[in-house]
Amino acid sequence: MEDRQVRLRFESIRKRYSDVVAVDGLSLEVKTGEIFGLIGPDGAGKTTSMRIACALIPPDEGHVRVMGFDPVREPMKVKEHIGYMPQRFSLYGDLTVAENLRFFADLYEVPSAERAVREQRLMQFSRLEPFRSRRAAQLSGGMKQKLALSCTLIHTPDVLLLDEPTTGVDPLSRQEFWAILRELTASGQSLLVSTPYMDEASLCDRVALMYRGRVLLSGTPRDIPARFERRLLEIRGTGLDAARRALLRSPIENAQVSRFGDKLHVAYDTPEDERALRDTVRGSDVQIEPVEPSIEDTFIFLMNADGVRA
Repeated sequence: MEDRQVRLRFESIRKRYSDVVAVDGLSLEVKTGEIFGLIGPDGAGKTTSMRIACALIPPDEGHVRVMGFDPVREPMKVKEHIGYMPQRFSLYGDLTVAENLRFFADLYEVPSAERAVREQRLMQFSRLEPFRSRRAAQLSGGMKQKLALSCTLIHTPDVLLLDEPTTGVDPLSRQEFWAILRELTASGQSLLVSTPYMDEASLCDRVALMYRGRVLLSGTPRDIPARFERRLLEIRGTGLDAARRALLRSPIENAQVSRFGDKLHVAYDTPEDERALRDTVRGSDVQIEPVEPSIEDTFIFLMNADGVRA
């Protein structure tokens, strides 16, 4: 019996392109009123998974259900219930904000009696009302993404699939965009959002960490770091490069060194390892302290479960 709370379900999905396995056994559920994040780098299988759900490509194995419908056998039914915002959403630069919304209302065959109300609601919702007469080509990156989302919402879909919607967008616009997504879930819509940004994982209700087509781990953002099975040191300071070179030459075979911007994270196992690591960077003009793992630390740990140094 179909769970009415589950709006999108992937069941053991596999998809191959020649010798490349793009999706390898994906299983997950997106429930009513939640944001589910697909987190991972390019090539992880995020886009292929979304295209399968949107009835754009068929899976080689497994099944997908969108509001109970099968994208392979019932593609038109599925398309009635979904809104898909690909990485390169095709806005029309020579049309204004309002004209783009009206164009997509035509495309989705929105009833004439409802168009004005939906357009006004989306203008207010996306904070684009002051820019309704501005051409899309003249919008900032963040405003283009908000307009693209509004065009995706014009037919009031039950399930939204957003493929890396904030890539290339400035930090403030990213923050505003995610605030809008949270408003959508408050009204009961379900979102599957892909992103390469680990910090955006914490903005989701549940996430799946994807790498090379496989889900390494799934759960809530709070639960994911609990799966980090090692101890962690954070190293900062002007001597960071020298410290990293020294650590990579360290005889501690199971130490895993990862660069996080202006700091290093070093995963290790025992108090003896910690003493050896501290001795290794002594004199490198750095500060070193134990820290709690993040989602990104956990992701790197899972990708390098055999101890390969990053």
